[in-house]
Amino acid sequence: MKQAENIIVGISIGDLNGIGGEIILKTFEDPRMLDFCTPVIFASAKTMMFYKSHFKSQINFHSINNINQLAIGKVNVFNCWNEPVKIEFGVEDIKIGAYALKSLEAATKALKNADIHVLVTAPINKHNIQSEDFKFPGHTDYLAQELEGESLMFMVTDTLRVGLLTDHVPVKDIAIHITPELIEQKINTVYNSLKKDFKIQKPKIAVLGINPHTGDNGVIGSEDDNILRPTLQKIKEAGKLVYGPYAADSFFGSSNFKNFDAIIASYHDQGLIPFKTLSFGQGVNFTAGLSKVRTSPDHGTAYEIAGKGSADENSFKEAVFSAIHIFKNRSGYEQLTANPLKKSPRNERRKGLKPSSNK
Repeated sequence: MKQAENIIVGISIGDLNGIGGEIILKTFEDPRMLDFCTPVIFASAKTMMFYKSHFKSQINFHSINNINQLAIGKVNVFNCWNEPVKIEFGVEDIKIGAYALKSLEAATKALKNADIHVLVTAPINKHNIQSEDFKFPGHTDYLAQELEGESLMFMVTDTLRVGLLTDHVPVKDIAIHITPELIEQKINTVYNSLKKDFKIQKPKIAVLGINPHTGDNGVIGSEDDNILRPTLQKIKEAGKLVYGPYAADSFFGSSNFKNFDAIIASYHDQGLIPFKTLSFGQGVNFTAGLSKVRTSPDHGTAYEIAGKGSADENSFKEAVFSAIHIFKNRSGYEQLTANPLKKSPRNERRKGLKPSSNK
């Protein structure tokens, strides 16, 4: 592969006492991964050497203190700190949370500066990372602040894509948050992502109801009839293929989800429980709607198995592949929309132009 085609993948280390280090090592122990990308792990060489020794890995790291020192085709470690860190697998530690934030901040800065092409985040502990500099329920909200765009948690596999109207919101507050403006914003974000990031020309989107049985004509709540239905009708009349609301309890069990390019759930568990049931270990969390590409595995720190060598790296590996795939799709889409006359030789002939030479 040409060096110019090698995507630079930034990786934030996540919670050092969790499984992040292990799944990163396992992912890049396969040398073929370096044919697809050049990884940059934002942590420290000392920390990664600890993981290498503990998990008996054969990876050779390239330690750098400046992004200009990056070596294409090697597993790079960007030193975000130099001091030794005491790692105790499975232990929640506020000091470890501070290192997770250092890694995330450095990786996000590199992403904003285009020093890396995409960002893949290893799992954080949402409690111990909280500080004066991080007051967010998770990665998604933090990145929404740091990067341009309207963020949306988009859980994806090759055959299933689930977005959320509300994500980390208490159940008692869900209906309050769902407004016509929010519904339109989230649907537009999903629609645009399907076209730009997944190369789907005419996206077909299903929306799940807010209440059980979508309210049963007002018997179990009025939000579906008063807010969701009229907003979806308005969006549909504007030309988007949007359908619903569907009763969530039977939607996935009946395999109706297979008829759509994406499903938008009203709240976190309504979407993530069926998604993880159908795809656990292969799913990817993609933050749609941002100016940059960020993905992560579909699981958490897994303290209960941390340090034991039994963590499954497949979801993290899929997150890397998805980030690369989405980045290439988005780059192609942006080139196409910026240069519409270059769509194809057929289009050039239609306009009386001589087809471009491939030489």
